[in-house]
Amino acid sequence: MAEQRAEIGVFGGTGFYSLMDRFEEVKIETPYGAPSDVIALGTVADKKVAFLPRHGKQHQYPPHMIPYCANIHAMKQLGVTAIIGPNAVGSLQAHIKPGDFVVCDQFIDRTNGRKDTFYDGPVSTHVSSAEPYCEVLRKLAVDIGLEQGVRIHDGGTCVVVQGPRFSTRAESWWFTQMGWHVVNMTQYPECILALEQEICYVKIALITDYDVGAGDVPPVTNEEVIRVFERNNARLRELLFAAIPAVPERRDCACATALEGATF
Repeated sequence: MAEQRAEIGVFGGTGFYSLMDRFEEVKIETPYGAPSDVIALGTVADKKVAFLPRHGKQHQYPPHMIPYCANIHAMKQLGVTAIIGPNAVGSLQAHIKPGDFVVCDQFIDRTNGRKDTFYDGPVSTHVSSAEPYCEVLRKLAVDIGLEQGVRIHDGGTCVVVQGPRFSTRAESWWFTQMGWHVVNMTQYPECILALEQEICYVKIALITDYDVGAGDVPPVTNEEVIRVFERNNARLRELLFAAIPAVPERRDCACATALEGATF
């Protein structure tokens, strides 16, 4: 059997459970347990790609129970150096509309109790999260989205809530008044764990709905989220299939050296 390796990793979110038509499924064990599901290994253009639905194929893991450490470590074991993480998100601002894409550049963590680091000692390790997303991959995703004519926003702050419940109107109104752009349940600690493994990471958020604090809108439902995500899956795939071959082999970003100077 050929060595199980990949260059690019992709996490599938709600309503996005497969990527490639031809692939080999592999089971990976990590020091942090098993990842969410078996990983599909295939090729997009000339790039070897590992695809993993973060909730599992049957959506068996709610946001607060996803094995984030195992998912990221499995990608690291495969040799992945760049991860694209699509998410279904709610909009907190009127100008960011359902069906839009947002390539976030910041997050606010409102989760609790999640295992969110690989470094529990005895050596203290403090990775800078000032810029949590790879700027090279962010620019690539934005540029390709603009070329394809999709409505895409360059930058934005994602507030990550614990789940599995949706926000109250008061919470959502607060998020909107703070000027944050989108809300999601799975972005943290996924992106920071990737950074701790010196893996480049970009979040491509697909707006599925307006959150209840964004205006006079009805409460979000799972059915509506999935309906909008599935309706836009083709556009997301087009963006991914254009972005994956364009990921540069040479890494000149800060992600590649995130651990330098991080230990005490």
